[in-house]
Amino acid sequence: MTETLAEMAMQGDPGTLATEEQASKIKLLEPQQLYELWERQHWLSHEIDFAADRTHWENLSDEERDWFVWGLASFFIGEERVTTQFSGLVMAYEDESEEAFLTTQQVDEARHTQFFDRFYREVIQIEGDNWEQRLARVREELNDAFVKLFDEELVEANQRLVANPRDPAAKVDFVTTYHMVIEGTLALTGQFFIVDYLERHNLLPGFCDGFKKVARDEHRHVAYGTWFLKEKCGSSDAMVARMRSCLQELLPVASGVLVPKGADPNDWTLLDYTSDQVNEFAFKALTRRLKAIGVPLVAEGVPA
Repeated sequence: MTETLAEMAMQGDPGTLATEEQASKIKLLEPQQLYELWERQHWLSHEIDFAADRTHWENLSDEERDWFVWGLASFFIGEERVTTQFSGLVMAYEDESEEAFLTTQQVDEARHTQFFDRFYREVIQIEGDNWEQRLARVREELNDAFVKLFDEELVEANQRLVANPRDPAAKVDFVTTYHMVIEGTLALTGQFFIVDYLERHNLLPGFCDGFKKVARDEHRHVAYGTWFLKEKCGSSDAMVARMRSCLQELLPVASGVLVPKGADPNDWTLLDYTSDQVNEFAFKALTRRLKAIGVPLVAEGVPA
């Protein structure tokens, strides 16, 4: 995965960098640059080839199939959730370049949802004749932490921004929730380990190809969130406090999303990776993003 992370670093996400020092010196990409990057990296969810994946799926053990049905549920439903809960941020654009980039992100999230629906329908062959039935079936796999983060916190953050798109505090809340916690800390961490596992075991090549494209998109999204939060928090103690409060409230919730049902929340595994490995990766990436923004998770002088 080293080469993949090097490629992802080109999306402007400081979370992919090797050291905090590099993150502190990075020149963040602005919305116009990120929009142009999107144009160069367009891909089609319905051109991903799942032919070999279906054969692989049939040869997996029942235990492995059960894990993927459960483990990918939070990504499938998560993509649907973030697609529908993004209109507030699009409405909150501050110039034409930001508007252009934000509309590409909503398109990306819809494309990711299409990709996961195809995989569940064509490879896993989940029951359901339409979107609503398939989404309802996959929702059965989700835990309470997911519901809290995506159905409550994200929805409420979007509603506050829809109610007042010109409210800077609501925009900071939303970007922190969405780009720093949901995409940056949760989704990109899970994607890294799942892709690493699939590549090491030569499994599900079509899904792996598409999932890496999803991750590339999301590193670009997180690059926007990092840029925005640096812009807003660089000269406002109130926005710094707002961002930090949001992180401290939601990170513990996010940490529970990938915990398997019935597992010890402090000692679990994601495929063959330990919870310590997963949490260390997530924390390291978040720390580098916060370094680039200039806002540590804990204020100076406050015990960690």
